[in-house]
Amino acid sequence: MISTFLQHELKAFWRSKNTGKSIAVRVVMAVLILYLLANVLVVGFFLDKILSEVFPEQDMIPAFSGIILYYYLFDLLTRLQLQELPTLRVQPYLLLPVKRNTVVGYLTTTGLFTVFNLWPLILFVPFTCKIIAHENGPGAAMAVIVAIIGLTIFNNYLALYIKRKSNLNGWIFLVAAAVLILIGLADFSWHLFSIRTWSGYFFGHVISQPVWAILPVLLAGVMFIVTFSYLKSNLYLEELGSKKASAYKSSTEIPFLGYFGSVGDLVANEVKLILRNKRPRSSIVMSLFFVGYGLIFYNNPQLKHNSGIQLIPALLMTGIFIINYGQFMFAWQGSHFDGILVSHVKYEDFIKAKFLMFTTISTVLFILTIPYVYYGWDILLNHFVMYLWNIGVSTTIVLFFANRNYRRIDLSKGASFNWEGVGGTQWLLSLPLLLGPYVIYLPFSALGHKYAGLIALGIIGLVFVLSRSFWIKQLEKDFYERRYTIAEGFRAK
Repeated sequence: MISTFLQHELKAFWRSKNTGKSIAVRVVMAVLILYLLANVLVVGFFLDKILSEVFPEQDMIPAFSGIILYYYLFDLLTRLQLQELPTLRVQPYLLLPVKRNTVVGYLTTTGLFTVFNLWPLILFVPFTCKIIAHENGPGAAMAVIVAIIGLTIFNNYLALYIKRKSNLNGWIFLVAAAVLILIGLADFSWHLFSIRTWSGYFFGHVISQPVWAILPVLLAGVMFIVTFSYLKSNLYLEELGSKKASAYKSSTEIPFLGYFGSVGDLVANEVKLILRNKRPRSSIVMSLFFVGYGLIFYNNPQLKHNSGIQLIPALLMTGIFIINYGQFMFAWQGSHFDGILVSHVKYEDFIKAKFLMFTTISTVLFILTIPYVYYGWDILLNHFVMYLWNIGVSTTIVLFFANRNYRRIDLSKGASFNWEGVGGTQWLLSLPLLLGPYVIYLPFSALGHKYAGLIALGIIGLVFVLSRSFWIKQLEKDFYERRYTIAEGFRAK
């Protein structure tokens, strides 16, 4: 039966109308992946020298043992963002005399065939064979390799399980990403615990007592069973439909939006769009990543006190969602843009909803960055000024260029290596968004009045916020003139 599944998938691929394009994309991605694998292999062979440079006062094997769990923490976060779910058009097989265990087993097993499972082997096995096998014997080296394979399989199925659960409720994905980020902050910033110590303790025992390698294998087996059971319990057509509908409903019941009437409803619909689709959802994940950007920037005294670039972290941390998600506005609605044009939705409300969404998310990001006041009150002032700039000026600029974006985006496609919708509009948009604040700030800073520059930025941002109704009218008028051109562009596939 497995061979039958493979034959059906191959036929579906070759019979697709986009076969030529798919082959070209796969060839390009294969070349890129091979290049990355080659780089990882080089790092793996020279990992002993790298560790001796990074940890000169520590023995090489303890240093190696201490970094492994860090890798798997980052690996899980990367998988949640980039790893694709193994797919099979299950519904036709449910109507045929095919055992459920066979279908589920195929889906679960094919989840192992991903390039992410090669990275740790290529990275860690050379060091294990060169150093650990030489100093502790082949038994210890084999135990480390078994433990690495077990952790890799565990991460693989954990990521797939979280992503499948996220397809029913988008908040699960955000919670999982937030938990991983908080674990990193608790270690590096708050020093509540040390993952490096835990990693060194565990793999130190694996090397000295190889029986410990069984633990990662058991964890991998448990995660395989959990994934298998979850797929099997959600395989029926009725359950797929009912659970998905109820979960989506609960994931967007945001009482806050109810105060804004029809505008709030439009924002709630866009929240659904973001949480249900990989590419727009990546904008939220990237925004959470950039909240931690200050830990890198503000811990570097040379960067922290450089007035020429000190606005960069404030601009990005409070406005990265506006920049990243807004550059493809209104292409996110490209597949149903014609429906918006003929619906009873007021264009004024449609634009107001965009302002409300950007303001709300930027406000949340600003609140999350308030703890950076630990590095100085000037940091909080920079964040507040750029927050006003982003919700005022940046949002208006993004929606102005949205009326000139005619490239649609297929939401059914993944986020990784996807350049659909990217065009000249995005490049032009980046200039005012990233350089605009410096046009105002740098003249004041050059004269030694950086606070005057910050005040000017804050005032301009506040003026745009207070005059938002005027800008909405102008954007609505511009939208009326271009709406059919936008729709025509979105129809092109």
